[in-house]
Amino acid sequence: MSFTEQFKQLNLDELSMRLYSTTAVDVEHAISHSQGNIDSLMALLSPAAKPHLEQMAQKAYQLTRQRFGANIGLYLPLYLSNLCANECDYCGFSMSNKLKRKTLSDAELLAEMNIIKQRGFDSILLVSGEHETKVGIEYFKHVLPIVKQQFSYVAIEVQPLTESEYQALVALGLDAVMVYQETYQPHTYRKHHTRGKKQDFLYRLATPERVAAAGVDKIGLGVLLGLDDWRLDALLMGFHLRYLEKHYWRTRYSISLPRLRPCTGGVTPKVELTDEGLVQMICAFRLFNAQLEISLSTRETPEFRDNLLPLGVTNISAGSSTEPGGYQNPNSQLDQFEISDDRSVNQVIEKMQLNGLNPVWKDWESAWY
Repeated sequence: MSFTEQFKQLNLDELSMRLYSTTAVDVEHAISHSQGNIDSLMALLSPAAKPHLEQMAQKAYQLTRQRFGANIGLYLPLYLSNLCANECDYCGFSMSNKLKRKTLSDAELLAEMNIIKQRGFDSILLVSGEHETKVGIEYFKHVLPIVKQQFSYVAIEVQPLTESEYQALVALGLDAVMVYQETYQPHTYRKHHTRGKKQDFLYRLATPERVAAAGVDKIGLGVLLGLDDWRLDALLMGFHLRYLEKHYWRTRYSISLPRLRPCTGGVTPKVELTDEGLVQMICAFRLFNAQLEISLSTRETPEFRDNLLPLGVTNISAGSSTEPGGYQNPNSQLDQFEISDDRSVNQVIEKMQLNGLNPVWKDWESAWY
């Protein structure tokens, strides 16, 4: 049975009732019996877990250090294009937004790559809007070998592709695919995706299985926190993660927990996720899965990011730009969303080292595999 079929059998109203009916006793049991247990994840995400946050944080710290040491992987997004054929009211790239559209030429791509490489990065995330005709599989097949010449680890965050298309990119050196469901609640998904292929909730939901079947090394899941009840969305992502790890155990997994940020034409959060809530979510997932990689973007403020790193985060970006060509020509008003941590790479590294953390520029080489 596919995850899509399993998801259709879930009663979201019933799960929400159970989530908000969790007791302190349930939470105490969950802290001791959390690994791989979906009921424990539910308890750790519940409001009843808030008084236990310090205990959760201590255990999350211990589990992270046992599995990952003091290492924090560094990556940088490289935006290829802001062309998009979807209407998503939370995204600056949404097709109806009146902004200049741009797709990088080979020369512009090389210029961006050189700047990123000079800053020390060896892991890169290629990002684009979702526009199949102008920024589709042929464009990615052209770009990937160019990027792979300079970077050891290359991930993509683009529109969902077919299994055969992912296989073609793996043959060209693709290492990871980030594909975020945005929200696992279908009624909310329909509200925020009003035009384009991204309207198809179930096709997007099935994408990680196509990615895994194609032999991609790592898959990143994520929800956009603020579109709806973050506790339920996080729990449903936990169901998705558990399914994938059971059926596609050769693949590594990561999650990203971005909070809704301002953007051109954007919406305000339906449900606000506080700093305390984000800490709770990170700790809950670390207790649920000690092997899980957790990424934290520059959406969060510098001080808050620094405080979150020891609690379960394994990968961060630094000195990011969210616009095509933004490293060579910053502030061109092509951004996907506003960032909060605008420190330089060196400033972020210095703070990490002061806190006893080890920045890792490279931990992957195809020859090792």
